[in-house]
Formats: sequence, structure tokens, C-alpha cells
Amino acid sequence: MGEFELIRRHFQRQRPARADVPLGMGDDCALLLPTPGQQLAVSTDMLVEGRHFVSTVDPAALGHKALAVNLSDLAAMGAEPLGFTLALALPQADDAWLAGFARGLFELADAHGCELVGGDTTRGPLNLCLTVMGQVPPGLALRRAAACVGDDVYVSGTLGDARLALEVFRGGVALDAAAFTRVRARMERPTPRLALGLALRGVAHAAADISDGLSGDLGHILAASGVGATLQAAELLRATSDDLRANGDMRALEYALTGGDDYELVFTAPPDQRDAVARAAAHAGLGVTRIGQIDATPGLRLLDMQQQPLALPGRAFDHFA
Repeated sequence: MGEFELIRRHFQRQRPARADVPLGMGDDCALLLPTPGQQLAVSTDMLVEGRHFVSTVDPAALGHKALAVNLSDLAAMGAEPLGFTLALALPQADDAWLAGFARGLFELADAHGCELVGGDTTRGPLNLCLTVMGQVPPGLALRRAAACVGDDVYVSGTLGDARLALEVFRGGVALDAAAFTRVRARMERPTPRLALGLALRGVAHAAADISDGLSGDLGHILAASGVGATLQAAELLRATSDDLRANGDMRALEYALTGGDDYELVFTAPPDQRDAVARAAAHAGLGVTRIGQIDATPGLRLLDMQQQPLALPGRAFDHFA
């Protein structure tokens, strides 16, 4: 199977494109037609075998995750998906692997109306690079540089389960089969919080997706906004799963703060928007937890139930650390 047969068989779809994608795959460039007056939101993520995933991962799960991590960036900006490109390096043209990968990729793409509009394939070590495009009204993007002193700090969903699954694979933690199935799904099939991101437009001030750990990704907001934050350990524990807390509070805090691969949202909003945040979460069918507050003193602090400082455990993920 050659390159163009590979593309035709697994990635070129025989159905009408979105109206705002007048020309998709098959030409030298795709043509997109964003809604007049909207701004384009563009993000790129790369997944490398051995760094972001193991060779034994289910190809359908890998197809899902490859797109999910990009859609998560759109969610963090409050942007609506339009389309994406896929650059794929493969050690060989494995028909069964490609079929599974494409199935997982397109199931998520169809769920969010996001069109594959082009890309590239080549022979090489397994490497997936996707660029996603979305749109957002001017002035409504949820930017990292917009957090204000006095804002509440929230996280969506639960944190730390992906790290827990990774530690099971590494042999550092033992879980029963049911718990491992749950946390493995969080690691391999994350859910991009697009509905929440859209619902937070005009409500939240700043947002980021949690890809490298809460401490690191919230840290990006703090640095960009020139502020600090104080988190409450008891509230942060409420934003972890029963499976993680069963392994001890300190491990739960460490994995929530530094684990990464959660693809939840961390965002800030003024206290007078608490009811609006609750409505946004209900609209998205998702729980959110208020875990702390933005303050003027630079840096990130963690307090215990007696409001005494706790040392921040570990450090967020860094590709080059």
C-alpha cells in the first residue's frame, strides 16, 4: 500500500464537508471560510512514541487522544472547532493499525464537527502532529493573561487519574482491575472540555488546559497575568477521584498538581460570577471545583485545613527537564 492509497483508504472521506470548509483534502491547500467577524484560533500538538505513548496502546485510543489534546486547547480558549490537519510519520503502512487509528480519530472529530482538511504522511518513527483550527468572537477568547487579583480559581472534572494509570504501568502502584480500567481510560481517551469552554465565554477571565500538571499550567496563567495564587489542599482533594484518594491524600495532591495528561480546564473568574460558573458547568454536564484564589503576591501556594503552608509536591512535566 503506497502513500496515496493509504490516504484514500483511511483518511479521505466520501461525504460533504462543512459549509465553512469549501475545499478540504485533495488539493495543495484546504480552504476554510470562518464566520464573518470571528477570529481564528489555531493550535498544534505533537505525540511521539516512547515520549507520549507506548507502542502497545490501542490505535483507536491513540487516534482519539491525538485529536483530543488539540481540541482541549480550543476548549481552553473558548473556541468552536472548525477543522484540523494531520501529519503522520509511520514505520510501516499497517492497514489494521491505520483502520483503528482512523476510527478513533474520526469518532471524536465527528462528535465535535471538526473536519480533517489535509496533512502529510511519511515513513519514519511513529509521530503524530495535528494542527487544529477554531473560531471565537473578538474579545471573548479565554486568555492566560487575564487573571485578576480576587478571582476564584476553578478546575473542571477530576485531576491526577492519568498519572495514576501511568504509575500502574510503571509498576509503582497496584490497582484492582475495575479501578485500573477507569484511570486508564482517563489517560488514553481524555475528554476535551469544549462545551465548558464555550459556556465560560464572558464569565471566566483566564483559562488553560491541564496537560503538564495543574501547578505548571496554572503557573502559566500566573506568569502571564503577573499575579499569584493560593490553593486550598482540602478543596483540591475534592477535585480528585475516589480511585486516586484511596492511595492517600499526599499522593492525590502530588498527582493532581504535577501529573499532567488530565486535559481538564483550570480557569479563574470573579466571585460575583459564581452562579454563572455553576450554570456554565451544568450546561456542560460537568462538575467544577473552586480550589483557591488569585492574589497579588507572585507564586503558587498551597494551604492545609488549618491554613498552614504545605510544600508543593514535585514539579510539573517539562519535556526538556
